[in-house]
Amino acid sequence: MKHIVTVQDTVTAFADWMEPTAAELDAIEREMPLILAQVDLLDAEITTMDRTPTELDVRRVRRARRKVLAAGRELANTAAPLVPEVGA
Repeated sequence: MKHIVTVQDTVTAFADWMEPTAAELDAIEREMPLILAQVDLLDAEITTMDRTPTELDVRRVRRARRKVLAAGRELANTAAPLVPEVGA
């Protein structure tokens, strides 16, 4: 009979020493407006899934889509901190 064992790293994937770095947290913070806009869009779409959308539902989804596009545009247009090149 073969024993099935788990890989320890998989079981303890969220160990104390595996915290996100400051750079990763900063990136999440920069992307947060887009993330929140996408959540709003998903919420609006889920609301209309099990019924015929009303005019108000259609407006809500349309407004949420515009919000996602605007947040994505803002994120794309903001200059990310430049990382110095190696040897520069």
